[in-house]
Amino acid sequence: MFEAEIPVDHVVSAIYDLRKKYNQDDFSFALEHLGGGYQFLTKPAYQTSISILLRQQSQKKLSTAQLETLSIVAYKQPVTKGDVEQIRGVNSDYSIQKLLEKELIEIKGKSEGIGRPLLYGTSQKFMEYFGINSIQELPQPKDFSQPENQIGEERD
Repeated sequence: MFEAEIPVDHVVSAIYDLRKKYNQDDFSFALEHLGGGYQFLTKPAYQTSISILLRQQSQKKLSTAQLETLSIVAYKQPVTKGDVEQIRGVNSDYSIQKLLEKELIEIKGKSEGIGRPLLYGTSQKFMEYFGINSIQELPQPKDFSQPENQIGEERD
């Protein structure tokens, strides 16, 4: 404030105190660390009641095609539309357009390849939408591995 330098530890301490205060049951919201910053968000226990009071609709869900496209962009970024279509095996024009409209992905530049196609990547809104602070927080493929199918019973 007024171009005064504030020590980082004072800011961290103030944020800690605020988070501690608003995590108490007296408040219907909490201060959450999202998208590289902090936001006041409604606690899950109060979400339905507050939505009714404010007559708000919940966010529209992503279609399966949009979710597939968004997953490819998130894990392979920066990626071209052609790369997305090659992985999905179908035209992805509509999904990419809708994700751009919802601001979950953004144009990151142009490829050096033939025709210089646009490169897509996730946006800051993507981080906020999914409640993560960095792409490294996305689940890794090993987190989805399933045990090998077994036929019959194990014998000791």
